[in-house]
Amino acid sequence: MLRRLVLTATVSAAALAGAVPAAGAVTSPLPLPVTLLDSPDRLTVVVSETGTRTDGRYELECSPAGGTHPAAGAACERLDEFALQNHDPFAPVPEGQMCTQQFGGPATARVTGTWQGRRVDATFDRSDGCEISRWHMLEPLLPNTRS
Repeated sequence: MLRRLVLTATVSAAALAGAVPAAGAVTSPLPLPVTLLDSPDRLTVVVSETGTRTDGRYELECSPAGGTHPAAGAACERLDEFALQNHDPFAPVPEGQMCTQQFGGPATARVTGTWQGRRVDATFDRSDGCEISRWHMLEPLLPNTRS
């Protein structure tokens, strides 16, 4: 959805720039962002030890939502929210961050692929409060492991 909005706005701006040139000005259409056209969001999510039936390997593609991910539409919508906020949901916990020393279980996940034209290779676990929060933030891309 976000990709479609940006592409529509870019094409509209390019059309307007070429339609009404200033007197004596030379105008050229704006170039289309290559990442929007050539790099759809494609992610592989591998989840293990959740204690639920959600363990496994899932493929996710957005715009339109599809793949083998059990909640593809909701996962893509969540990723679009991060894009609108200009927030990288795959960034690790900052070094030196104070985190509660609680254990959220043995669940792990790895997400690889492309998101917003950038390569992704991120790991997730539930080893402390920061990592648990990071996991919850990415639900439903990552499965809900709360009882």
